[in-house]
Amino acid sequence: MVTLTAPETSTEAAEEAVSTETGPGSFSVDLAGSPVRDLNQALHNAADGQSWTVTSPGGKHSLAVGINADVTVTVEGHAGYYAAGMHQKGDVTINGNAGVGLAENIMSGRVHVTGDASQSAAATGHGGLVVIDGNAGARCGISMKGVDIVVGGNIGHMSAFMAQAGRLVVCGDAGEALGDSIYEARIYVKGTVASLGADCIEKPLKAEHLAELGELLAAAGRSDNPADFKRYGSARNLYHFHVDNSTSY
Repeated sequence: MVTLTAPETSTEAAEEAVSTETGPGSFSVDLAGSPVRDLNQALHNAADGQSWTVTSPGGKHSLAVGINADVTVTVEGHAGYYAAGMHQKGDVTINGNAGVGLAENIMSGRVHVTGDASQSAAATGHGGLVVIDGNAGARCGISMKGVDIVVGGNIGHMSAFMAQAGRLVVCGDAGEALGDSIYEARIYVKGTVASLGADCIEKPLKAEHLAELGELLAAAGRSDNPADFKRYGSARNLYHFHVDNSTSY
């Protein structure tokens, strides 16, 4: 295993800075002896089609952030805060757990965590797909703006708070105040919901929603039956001014 050195600003330099044990276009980085900054710089210099493996992540923060190439990145272990943040292209898989702010502000591409994720997963995400095989903490999908999120387990309180667009699929249970102040995002929950937030209500699960949910589950590699879920969304009562909610001075 070769330790990363300070990178230059070319793809060739990034490739030379890591070992090439698995063949052409495949690279491996051992974070036991390499700084995260150099890993991220190498990924920023990467070319489409490359495959990267990150070993000994040790729960370090900000792993694989800001990727803007169609690359495949596999993190073999737990990641810390803000892993795969600002993700724009490619596929990141974390074979372990992820800390706060997983895939924050994701724009497109795919991020997959095989374990659990802490709070604020995929916060403010604009697009792409985030898959969490285990549980997600509080505020999952907060202020989501188009991202799709599929959680195999449970989610914590205040999830999808002020969610504007996108879909949140929960194959377990949801915590308190689900979808508080939600806009036009769609929420699907298979288990129980502790409580709904302001302006969030249960809605009919029509054929179009069953088809949509089936596609999301398949994309996440799951075989759950869409008919077992309930759909939640905005009652749209907060969209309009009401005199009873005004304050007199």
